[in-house]
Amino acid sequence: MKYWLFLHVLGVVVWVGGMFFAYMALRPAAAELLEPAQRLSLWRATLSRFFLWVWIAVALILASGLAIIGQTGGFAVARWNVHTMFTLGLVMMALFGHVYFAPFRRLRHGVAAADWPRAAGALAQIRRLVGVNLLLGLLTIAVALLGRLA
Repeated sequence: MKYWLFLHVLGVVVWVGGMFFAYMALRPAAAELLEPAQRLSLWRATLSRFFLWVWIAVALILASGLAIIGQTGGFAVARWNVHTMFTLGLVMMALFGHVYFAPFRRLRHGVAAADWPRAAGALAQIRRLVGVNLLLGLLTIAVALLGRLA
């Protein structure tokens, strides 16, 4: 089980840590220093790379979470914090799927066509949704840790 737990935490660190960095450090720096065309191109390139890692993290988190639950007796005996973590994780995964297949697609197409208003609108939507997912991720971490102590 310790290997599954390692993979689970690794996936969370990559995903939630990446969102924190992007939202709290890269976003304000890019807005301050870059013109819209450069900023939007930077975000397209950055998110293309980051989202590949998020897909890997999602697979790790889901597989390892289910393995841990299975090894500890299943959902029937799982504590409230496990059910809450799993539910929040599924919501986060669904939200990421939406970001990837809708506004990120519009961002990529907008940048490719040099349609900066379209790309900027897509990036604004991504920013809002990543902010929600970041909060959900931090809440999930709190539930995981504090629930184990309760």
